[in-house]
Parts: sequence; structure tokens; C-alpha cells
Amino acid sequence: MSGLTHFDEKGKPRMVDVGSKPETERRALAGCRVYMRPETFQLIQDKKIAKGDVLSVAQVAGIMAAKKTSELVPMCHPLNITSVELSLSPDKEKSCIDIQATVKITGKTGVEMEALTAVAVAGLTVYDMCKAVDKDMTVTDIRLIEKSGGKSGAYKRNE
Repeated sequence: MSGLTHFDEKGKPRMVDVGSKPETERRALAGCRVYMRPETFQLIQDKKIAKGDVLSVAQVAGIMAAKKTSELVPMCHPLNITSVELSLSPDKEKSCIDIQATVKITGKTGVEMEALTAVAVAGLTVYDMCKAVDKDMTVTDIRLIEKSGGKSGAYKRNE
């Protein structure tokens, strides 16, 4: 069925069997952006959003999301993640928050989905905490930036 690994020979969905794959060190870096009005950006910077410290809460939410990815994305394997790092970088000129997540594991399958889930949920958390003052925010540019390890080797996005 056209080389798609999550479908069997009859076209039915399946989780890929990774049992015979060797364990290797794997790493994925993903990113996203949350654009907002300048006034909202300043409220976040001044920690004056009523729900609390937006960037700290979003950072914790992203870490939690990485650990829960297999419960959210049907064909993802539960993984024993060894590290999740999330950074939220305010960009005043663009009135946005740049979010990046790095996820690491020594295992039989990659952690791209965990890194992507981490940034998506962190971005959604920023939105949730600020929606009372800015419903026009946009969570965008969710993307894999780099990955290493595994059979397919290294990948780096040309940005």
C-alpha cells in the first residue's frame, strides 16, 4: 500500500512493530510560533495576564504533552523519554512567542511526534491563558526542525 507503514497489506491501520529494531540515541527538535497583538505580548512580558505566568505554564504543559503523546496520537508508541526541554522566546518585533522543544530517548523509535506535540500544546496553552484579552492570536508554523538517530538518520529543515 504505497509504502505507508501504518497500514497493513489490506489497507487497515496498524501500529508498526518495532520489536526487532535496535535501540539507538534519538533526538528531535520541533518549533512553532504564537502571534498576538502587541498589547497581549506586553501583558505576557509584564506577567499581568490574569491566569498567571504564561510562559512558565506553557513550558510545563509542553513537557507534559510530550510524555502523553501516545495517548493522543493513535499510532504512536508509548516511550520512555529521557529528556524534554522547552524554550519559549518572546520576539517583540514580530509580537510573537517562538517555542522550541527538544526531546531525547534511547529507543527503537523516534521522538518527532513527541517534540511536535510538545510545541503544539505549549502554543495552545499560551492561547488558552491569553484568549480573554486576545482572541485573534494564531498558533502557527508547527514543524520538525531537526532529528537524529534511527534507520533514516539525520534530518535538518532548511529554514
